[in-house]
Amino acid sequence: MTAIAITAPGGPEVLKPVTIPVPVPRRGEVLVKVKAAGVNRPDVLQRQGGYPPPPGAPETPGLEIAGEVVALGEGVRRWEAGDRVCALVPGGGYAQFATVHEDNALPVPPGLSFIEAAAIPETFFTVWTNVFDRGGLKEGETLLVHGGSSGIGTTAIMLGKALGSLVAVTAGSKEKCAACLALGADVAVNYREQDFAVALPEQGIKPDVILDMVGGDYVAKNLKLINMHGRIVMIAFQKGSRFEADWLPIMLKRLTFTGSTLRPRSVAEKTEIARALERRVWPLFGADQLKPIIYRTFPLAEAAAAHALMDSGEHIGKIVLVVD
Repeated sequence: MTAIAITAPGGPEVLKPVTIPVPVPRRGEVLVKVKAAGVNRPDVLQRQGGYPPPPGAPETPGLEIAGEVVALGEGVRRWEAGDRVCALVPGGGYAQFATVHEDNALPVPPGLSFIEAAAIPETFFTVWTNVFDRGGLKEGETLLVHGGSSGIGTTAIMLGKALGSLVAVTAGSKEKCAACLALGADVAVNYREQDFAVALPEQGIKPDVILDMVGGDYVAKNLKLINMHGRIVMIAFQKGSRFEADWLPIMLKRLTFTGSTLRPRSVAEKTEIARALERRVWPLFGADQLKPIIYRTFPLAEAAAAHALMDSGEHIGKIVLVVD
């Protein structure tokens, strides 16, 4: 089969199509003929040499896929050949075939294409486990999302609004702020023109949960801005993981400062998230309350161009590879 290899750590140009064997599903796994694969920031980190796959995972990048089940490993009960699935995989998504544990796959939501379904697993798993599990966002509370126009950001906006929260975001241009507002965000601040730590309080925004993928000097501002009993959840450190901050607000406001990564988690942990999504979120797709935001698609062989777009930061929503 054709897959995309990282030939050396570096820029998008290191991504090259190669021919490798079709994987064989192990016990509890299914083999999926991949129709589309999402492109995510962890793929970029892996390409740069900073986020190696966990032990036993394929070296091929790609953490989310959508396609058709074509073979079953021993003991599989949940799926049959021909089923349409989308899945969170520990690697191997940039390929014509990929294996996944049966419990880490979900049915393609009604009415969604494979391209749309491929844009769901990584971002929806990430947002659910961080905003709703670790962050404990409740109906009626306020969520602040940094990087609101990213794949994670657009997902957090849609889920936050669908489940009854007020949502504020930061984004890097007027166009991105407008896109976030069109998706349902209540407030959007262009961080290139305004200090969000000043602009948001002026608009009466006091977040109960902050989803931060920026880090750096944002941390001190988050601590100043967040509400009593607030929860700050870190999922990346694009501006660095080393910083100075006054940590006194953690005591005075009785805050929770936490974070997580998704890829290294066990099959059982990811299964728990999958079941929660299937129970709480999948019905919202059927009710037309959710729809993934696709910015652009690329053929699998043009994965390098997809990563160049990701690196540029110009996209609003998801970038998806289409597999022939």
